[in-house]
Amino acid sequence: MAKIVYGVSGEGSGHSSRAREMITHLEKLGHTIKVVSYDRGYRNLKDDFDVFETEGLHIASSNNRVSKVKTFTENLQRLPRGQQKLQALRKNIFKIFQPDCVLTDFEPMTAYLAHHYHLPLISIDNQHRIRYMTYPCPTRLQKERRMTVSIIRAMVPRPDVSLVTTFYYGEAKNDRTFFFPPILRQSVLTHQPSDGGHVLVYLTSGFESFLKSLKSFTRERFMVYGYDRDEQDDHIIYRPFSKAGFLQDLAGCKAVMATAGFTLMTEAFYLGKPYLALPMRGQFEQELNAYLLGRLKYGLNLRRVRTEAIGNFLYRVPDFKCNLNAYRAEGNSAIKAMLGELLADNCRQAREFHERRRH
Repeated sequence: MAKIVYGVSGEGSGHSSRAREMITHLEKLGHTIKVVSYDRGYRNLKDDFDVFETEGLHIASSNNRVSKVKTFTENLQRLPRGQQKLQALRKNIFKIFQPDCVLTDFEPMTAYLAHHYHLPLISIDNQHRIRYMTYPCPTRLQKERRMTVSIIRAMVPRPDVSLVTTFYYGEAKNDRTFFFPPILRQSVLTHQPSDGGHVLVYLTSGFESFLKSLKSFTRERFMVYGYDRDEQDDHIIYRPFSKAGFLQDLAGCKAVMATAGFTLMTEAFYLGKPYLALPMRGQFEQELNAYLLGRLKYGLNLRRVRTEAIGNFLYRVPDFKCNLNAYRAEGNSAIKAMLGELLADNCRQAREFHERRRH
């Protein structure tokens, strides 16, 4: 069995959520896993796995828009600690543990050290569809697309194999990229969807303009997460943070209104829930998710808050729900099988891809 370093981005909960499924699977196969993560990823995984805490990058936002100045200044402050963590990671994990292979879910330190020590590098994420898949992209987003591709290339340089999760299937740009349905939590896979009549709303705090618009729809009942409040304002009900409570409200809602993060969108699609996407402005991946959602007609892309557009979405919920019958709702078996093949016989196939890339 192989010794594997698994780098996991700590930005948001999606990376650690899918990493948990893959790490659990790999440990059952007998592999030894050293996880490397930070912030939310570290907190979500540290109690169940062997996790090294590193430092990572963050995106700061205000009113559902990326704040470039705040993002830059906050990440700049992290540089000294990041350098210390990098040296500790080299010594305690790569030199002492001596892994056979590196997996990364958009975590850059482990990716760069894989190249430094000439180890096979496998990326498992949804970000690499932006780099290695053909997809439609509106003219207004082309500049951000090119910038995002450059950022992805800088974050994870030259993976030997890319296992890409996606809900939109384009053509692969090379023969080392493979597409799979989104990795889902077991709790999602086993949950039976229903229609409780409410609309689930998930927002980053500070998006008051959208909440104000919801007050016009008095016939609807909105369950709002993201503000960590436990109170009711007429037909708008604020819920405190709760994994179990959130999943229950997601599985039991008639529709979702939320930011355009990949994990929540694909969980909603799997459960057959129409989606009103509120992409974070300046965050290309969310803009792309929302755009592709609109093309697939699983919901609407709402780039700017307009009360009439919210009403249009609510009116068309039955149509969007019907369209979701065509969604490729599958479990995690295909990507698990592929990963198992790459890592079998002391990572034989992963090493073959690595040698092919070097020559």
